Amino acid sequence: MLDWQITVDTDEGVKTLEGQSEIPEGKGALTVACDLPEGKIKKVKALLDLSVQDDEKIFMNGYQTWTNCPEYGKKGRIRGLNGLPQFMINKFGLDRYGDYHFVNYPHKKGITHGFSWCYFRRGDKYRLIASTDEKNGYTMFTYDSDRGQLGIVRDCSGVKCGGDFHAFDLYFAEGTEDEVFDGWFSAMNVHADAKPLRGYSSWYNRYENITEETIRTDLNGCKTLLAKGDLFQIDDGWEPAVGDWLVPDEKKFPDGLKSLADEIHEAGFIAGLWLAPFVCRNGSALMTEHPDWLLQVNGKPWSCGSNWGGFCSLDIDNPEVMDYLRKVFDRVLNEWGFDLVKLDFLYGAAPFGTETESRAGRMIRAMDFLREVCGNKLILGCGVPVMPAFGRVDYCRVSCDVGLDWDDKPLMRIIHRERVSTKQAIENTVFRRQLNGRAYLSDPDVFFLREENLSLTAEQKRLLAQVNALLGGVLLTSDDPSSYTDAQRETYRELLHLQEAEQVRVDWDAHLISYLLDGETQTLSLPQEWFR
Repeated sequence: MLDWQITVDTDEGVKTLEGQSEIPEGKGALTVACDLPEGKIKKVKALLDLSVQDDEKIFMNGYQTWTNCPEYGKKGRIRGLNGLPQFMINKFGLDRYGDYHFVNYPHKKGITHGFSWCYFRRGDKYRLIASTDEKNGYTMFTYDSDRGQLGIVRDCSGVKCGGDFHAFDLYFAEGTEDEVFDGWFSAMNVHADAKPLRGYSSWYNRYENITEETIRTDLNGCKTLLAKGDLFQIDDGWEPAVGDWLVPDEKKFPDGLKSLADEIHEAGFIAGLWLAPFVCRNGSALMTEHPDWLLQVNGKPWSCGSNWGGFCSLDIDNPEVMDYLRKVFDRVLNEWGFDLVKLDFLYGAAPFGTETESRAGRMIRAMDFLREVCGNKLILGCGVPVMPAFGRVDYCRVSCDVGLDWDDKPLMRIIHRERVSTKQAIENTVFRRQLNGRAYLSDPDVFFLREENLSLTAEQKRLLAQVNALLGGVLLTSDDPSSYTDAQRETYRELLHLQEAEQVRVDWDAHLISYLLDGETQTLSLPQEWFR
């Protein structure tokens, strides 16, 4: 039985509605709808008694695509920013990358929380509790193992109400992994139509140090490796500054980007370009010329973090901002001729809600806008709250950025859950594997075969590449293919073949991925000591 309570602040004082709703047996949807008085919502919450066995695993989906979210044990806990000096949090904006500025992290064993869906797994049996509609607010789950209770909160505090209101739109299911997740996506009527994507991204070798010359060098190298229809993506570094998208950096790209897109097409590849549409960096022309375009919170621009020396959110309620972005996408997709856009740092669109729109509703509106302006061109989403991207993008990151080492420096391991980490990227690819082919095709980030300019071991590179091939729908490298040896080229071909494996299953308790390839069942070991 689900016990729920809705509190509304009206002109006549605080009013509370309470009730109970029967949980569907086996599987099914549950909607809690109420006729609310006029006022502002203070809280929408529910409690569900739910016992967990000592050997049962708990998954709570992280706020955005980069947020680390492995399975936890019954006494697991999620580390927030507790213990970090406040000056460090403020200086680097560490509380802006995830949910830290609006979620309390108790930092207590046995308490875990997440967004939009969670599951409780014992062996190969799952209990899934998930939202089917987030427009009225993110559905936030908190499990307290000491109390044996799952708390459910609709993130819509401060939103004006009056009349019919869906307090919760939930889906419950018990069964195998495929049974519960197929049922959930069927209930949402969400499905993935895109084709698997293979290819190259410029980021993880050259980073921002790209020019016409280096892009052409890598393009020529890719002609010796990639197949017709593969992706060649120009990542961050082409623009004068993040936010200034209408003209490329003239010093680095004096001939512009249309000529490069044409050359990519002449090679038979899909042309991709990176942008971060809802943010701008400090010192950009956009920020200098249009300070009124920035999202204001308590009279100050909302800082989204410390990348590029600091960057801020744009206000998507400002018509001039949206007109500017329409011009940007028209130029990139129609004038320059790019086929795919990788859209990054999307969480910057909706750090808060308003009196008329929840935080999640605002994010969904931003994603609908991107789908509208991109039309039938391909979108690869990144740095986005997870469920608002369902069915709205063709491809989507499911992990943080990989690094050139395994798990970054010890100091970096104590910062936010969205940090760069190859180890955590693999974890998220494993634990969000159910999204691939259902919500969109998953992007687990790139793999590496090269020996230079990184410190991953051969075994770590092998694990990263094979997990990406088996559990993702996007298989990209950032290596310079012209430097590949014959052995590396053969490994690349083996990865492409591995991506065609069927009946891929993860047995996390045995730390194995099993799959059917060429009619034989094979396994990939996932060493226990590398994960929680």
